[in-house]
Amino acid sequence: MTKLENHQLDDILNDLYEDESLLEYQYNRYKKAIETFNKLYGEGDFEIYTAAGRSEVGGNHTDHQHGRVLAASINLDAIGIVRKRDNIIKVVSDNYDIPEIDIHDLSFVEEEKGTSIALIKGVIARLKQLGYAIGGFDAYITSDVLIGAGLSSSAAFEDIIGTIIDGLYNDMKIDMVTIAKVGQYAENVYFGKPCGLMDQCACAVGGLITIDFKDKDKPDVRHIDVDFSSFDYSLCIVDAKGSHANLTDEYAAVPREMKDVAKFFNKEVLREVDDEEFLDHINEIREKLGDRAVLRAYHFFKENKRVLDEVEALENDFPAFLKLVKASGDSSYKVLQNVYASSDPEHQSVALALTLSEDLLQDNGVCRVHGGGFAGTIQAFVKNDFVKEYKKGIEKYFGEGSCHVLKIRKYGGKKIL
Repeated sequence: MTKLENHQLDDILNDLYEDESLLEYQYNRYKKAIETFNKLYGEGDFEIYTAAGRSEVGGNHTDHQHGRVLAASINLDAIGIVRKRDNIIKVVSDNYDIPEIDIHDLSFVEEEKGTSIALIKGVIARLKQLGYAIGGFDAYITSDVLIGAGLSSSAAFEDIIGTIIDGLYNDMKIDMVTIAKVGQYAENVYFGKPCGLMDQCACAVGGLITIDFKDKDKPDVRHIDVDFSSFDYSLCIVDAKGSHANLTDEYAAVPREMKDVAKFFNKEVLREVDDEEFLDHINEIREKLGDRAVLRAYHFFKENKRVLDEVEALENDFPAFLKLVKASGDSSYKVLQNVYASSDPEHQSVALALTLSEDLLQDNGVCRVHGGGFAGTIQAFVKNDFVKEYKKGIEKYFGEGSCHVLKIRKYGGKKIL
């Protein structure tokens, strides 16, 4: 606590959050978290852990077809103030007091599905199954990962629980891809929500990563060794204020129509279909499934290859990377068609945010739909020296605080102190 009070952690916090302007905010945030921990559990020694939020950069709606994605950890995170204890896990997450868990009883309970206790138990149970040491702890966890903005607040929570066990009982020797897979297991099996591995991986591994889901049981995860801060661009997430209500059918139609095209070729997913064979049979597919299914399949084949090009561009040619981000966004808008709901054409806040952003940015950045689409947020890569002007301009339309200026950070899950 003394180091925090005396501002002796500047180097650590700047390295972690990639933004010197956030120092005072982070110092205050950490101090408040430690004070809350002490009130809950008493003063004494403690350790501090973090797990990042994430943003999808490339591979829009490719993962469910066993395709490739490009994702990044961001400088919003969950932090945990933690102390060992025997056999019992007690977590308070912001204002939510989670019931105690006895590590001798990590069994799945149907009634706990959809709860935080299920996520914690699932993570601990899976780590135990994999042969890692487990044990009890007290923790206060607080997160500034935006809920409902496609930045994966739940994955950050799963990953910080795994990272805490890694640090307290395994000397930080568990690789972060394993931590991510454990988080996915907890969400799938204990929490009861089917999900891929992208969210957990990006939150745990850190930096920019690419994942190939061709083998869905053993996805290939690769860290892209670039310092994004050297490009002098920031990642902006703009909340276009659209509602996700009543959009379940719109979301579900995307993988369903893609799989319908795969079934035309007697395959389960589009990754198993040859793209040249797809092009040779477009007229027959149109007749059987309609034009939108063809367009969405076409998006998959192009987007899946585009991820490889984006990775290569990040390593060699950043201006080319920006052009590919724009191409990805254009494909999502025109070909995948997930910028507004066809069932609700009167509400097109994402399309409006993209149109206004392109006009504001000109040559100072690029933008695209963020995440699942249809409503919610857009993503923009903006030159650092234009961020202030872009934020002011776009918030004129969507309200103060609607533009969140982020950095891509190096670290995912990490022990800080």
